[in-house]
Amino acid sequence: MAAAEAPSNLNIANALTVLRIAGVPLFGWLLLTQDGQSVGYRLAAWVAFGLLMITDKIDGDLARKHNLVTNFGKLADPIADKALTGMAFVGIAIIHPIFWPVAIIILVREWGITLMRFVVKKHGVMPASQGGKVKTTLQAVAIAGYLLPFDLWNNAPADWKDTPSDIMIWVTNVLMAAALAVTLSTAVQYVRDAITLRRESKAAAQP
Repeated sequence: MAAAEAPSNLNIANALTVLRIAGVPLFGWLLLTQDGQSVGYRLAAWVAFGLLMITDKIDGDLARKHNLVTNFGKLADPIADKALTGMAFVGIAIIHPIFWPVAIIILVREWGITLMRFVVKKHGVMPASQGGKVKTTLQAVAIAGYLLPFDLWNNAPADWKDTPSDIMIWVTNVLMAAALAVTLSTAVQYVRDAITLRRESKAAAQP
């Protein structure tokens, strides 16, 4: 029986991945224009982030449903995800909604685990864990909260104080704290999984 023909790299799933990468500079520009102090640009950045994150869900579903999984997609998809969230964390740190150490810790974890996946790939594939999916969701929701200009609305006239914007800032901070905790805990688990995968691969290769 002939082997199934590998899908072409020129497919809709990969096109959406490339679109996500190409959209990162636009998202960054919208976020950092006027030093993040424009309500209009912040709202536009929020919309851009949401649309780009949606492409991540769509391209994965299309690739699996229509057998469009390619080596390019496996490589480009996580890069696109890390580029988008990386730009978001750097951007919101620049405009001050979060502290730089929080952004740096998360970015080091994200790129470090991604690099580790490529290093151990010869021993086997490390699938995304349930904790990793929770981490991604918490990060995305927290980022979306920081992108919305609650901090600008909170600096409005005195009669605007103690409005829902105060509550949403508090909720977003809690979500980011949860995202940070899950980000670090899943990093430990991924390192353990990588060590186990490498050990089992070497054991299987022994004569």
